[in-house]
Amino acid sequence: QVQPVESGGGLVQAGGSLRLSCAASGRTFSSYTMGWFRQAPGKEREFVAYIARSGSTTYYADSVKGRFTISRDNAKDTVYLQMNSLKPDDTALYYCAARSYYNPYDPTLQQAYAYWGQGTQVTVSS
Repeated sequence: QVQPVESGGGLVQAGGSLRLSCAASGRTFSSYTMGWFRQAPGKEREFVAYIARSGSTTYYADSVKGRFTISRDNAKDTVYLQMNSLKPDDTALYYCAARSYYNPYDPTLQQAYAYWGQGTQVTVSS
């Protein structure tokens, strides 16, 4: 199993950028699809993006498409979320999660992920 640990959150003005990192210690990082989710105050946790094990496939929520980029470095056991053109609506606690290759659920669903980090706070001021 893996243990994701997020970092890189903070306070940024609207239009600014942040890069989140997620270091996933444990066995065989490259065997996991990695996803980012977020939860805003008073709202349910929602899907943001995922990246396949090799990094060849990525997928984004419509709300972040064209502004966020997910990437991974399997040599460093790390996945990244580059966030550009940030908006106040992007304010949330951002979670990194790992999905085993045999999990049957679609990687846009929370049920697909067995391993979760504690989250990193992103606050975008207007």
